[in-house]
Amino acid sequence: MPSRLSRRQFAATSLAAAAAAATVSAAPGDKPNILWITCEDTGQQLGCYGDKFARTPVLDALAAKGVRYDNAWSNAPVCAPARTTIISGMYPPSIAGAHMRSMVSLPKQARMYPCYLRDAGYYCSNNSKTDYNLEETGKVWDDSSAKAHWRNRKSGQPFFAIFNNVGTHESQIRKSPHTLVNDPKEVRVPAYMPDTPEVRHDWTQYYDNIQAMDTHSGTLLKQLADAGLAGDTIVFFYGDHGAGMPRSKRWPYDSGLRVPLIAYFPDKYKHLAPKGYAPGKALSRMVGFVDLAPTLCSLVGVKPPAHLQGLAFAGPHTAPERPYNFGFRGRMDERIDCVRSCTDGRYVYLRQFMPHKIYGQQIGYMMEMPTAAVWKKMYDAGQLKPPQTFFWETKPSEELYDITTDRDEVKNLASSPQHRAQLLKMRKAVHDWQMEIRDVGMLPECDVLERAAKAGTPYDVGHADGFPMARILETAELASMRDAKDTPELVRRVKDADSGVRYWAALGLQMRGDAVVKANLPALRAMLKDIAAAPRLIAAEALGRFGTDADVKDALETALASASAGKSGAGTAILALNVITTMGAKAKPALDRIKALSPRDPNGPQRLNEYAPRLLEQLIATLS
Repeated sequence: MPSRLSRRQFAATSLAAAAAAATVSAAPGDKPNILWITCEDTGQQLGCYGDKFARTPVLDALAAKGVRYDNAWSNAPVCAPARTTIISGMYPPSIAGAHMRSMVSLPKQARMYPCYLRDAGYYCSNNSKTDYNLEETGKVWDDSSAKAHWRNRKSGQPFFAIFNNVGTHESQIRKSPHTLVNDPKEVRVPAYMPDTPEVRHDWTQYYDNIQAMDTHSGTLLKQLADAGLAGDTIVFFYGDHGAGMPRSKRWPYDSGLRVPLIAYFPDKYKHLAPKGYAPGKALSRMVGFVDLAPTLCSLVGVKPPAHLQGLAFAGPHTAPERPYNFGFRGRMDERIDCVRSCTDGRYVYLRQFMPHKIYGQQIGYMMEMPTAAVWKKMYDAGQLKPPQTFFWETKPSEELYDITTDRDEVKNLASSPQHRAQLLKMRKAVHDWQMEIRDVGMLPECDVLERAAKAGTPYDVGHADGFPMARILETAELASMRDAKDTPELVRRVKDADSGVRYWAALGLQMRGDAVVKANLPALRAMLKDIAAAPRLIAAEALGRFGTDADVKDALETALASASAGKSGAGTAILALNVITTMGAKAKPALDRIKALSPRDPNGPQRLNEYAPRLLEQLIATLS
């Protein structure tokens, strides 16, 4: 379980200099400097990970001097939730920080990890991205800006410094004009994508950007060596989640979560290195972003605080390895979803809690990628065959892949009798993990924030006496498996005392489709008066999709009443606008009223306020 037990020439030159300098032993109490070189939207497409198309001599040389982790997961397949995991040392579903560009508070007993390092005497600099789904409280960084650098510390002060390269970001893959450096004829196209010039160009530009990032990483390492600090500095390199291409980024498959993680410990600090450390070695330990904060604490001599949900994998407070890495997906920009996943290094399991939604829901930012646009166009034209069709279709409730034989995760083994035991084991692992961390991400976003206003923080909601975590999760499981035998129980639960239970019960009826909804119209009609917005809106969605003309009218009125962010809040408005979208042409009579909606919440987080306007724009374009 995730909680702590008991709670490639240029590069070679600079790294050789570093190794030559790193020959002395640390004195008692001597603290290592720590340098993190990070980049965006980059999976294990590096030469040191066996990718023959990649040109990454600097990072290959770093891995040859240090170690690489083969089973490193970012936990989240998109930037802000992934960085939330890192900065907090907690799984975002446990603090309601899994939704893209949400803004929540940590529990009172928790602080962002630089605070613990600063308490230990470290100068902490971040150049320059934060991008957390968390409110910063108090002083976190000594400097977090484009000018932040370890050079700005006091004389003799140990430092922790991050330098983040944005040149590999998704937005840079579609940046035009771009003259390709590498040959698109040689790039590998995943089995789930169509093999077109656009797709090959995007993947090649992705690799070009990684090549440029590799050179930049060499510049940073040379700065360190030129300053005579290579022998005093532990160096980490990682990407912030999987490749910035559709169906990798934003999806908690191995393709969206597996990241490169390289660690280099100079001789002086080999005593802090992870178990099995040896130059050029590949380590198989399960490591996730949730483990970075406790590992930093351990490296600087601080016992990881008890609230951290990750496990230190280096330093004196190294914890035993867990058997799984865990992943998650919540709201992605303007579209709502709920997925949990895990891996044991060989198998990858996904639990789809909203299987009635297609994988490739329209996300405006994603659809700017030429690959996404041509892929969708070909699907709509009937020009694709499985597995290239899968991304634009609804999902199974469970997915199981053996990545040793199916690297692209397209052969679902969930219904294979030979893999039944593996499926059940990983299903249980995800369930137990969710219960352990108190996964309040199973509550609708607007619901958990409303509860947190009374309980303190979302984390406090999940840990409050009487919070029905087991019943909420069980209802979500019954709902999403879509087993007919569970329908009567879901009907009973639409009247449950807890709004989270009612939300999933209503979703469960809707997931079962037309016949089940029509058999339960009275219960769903009654829910249009539910005191809580989320179950009320999900009932409206079911009635708007499968009800009578009168039901559609009532459902549309219900959704419109909550679709102005200035009135209902951004979270509720995003849900309401998603509900109206599912009604399709049935919502056209309300087009003028839809155009008059207020899409921004003046009191809401600025970045979250991007999504309701984008969704409203899409809805108006569809209905016009």
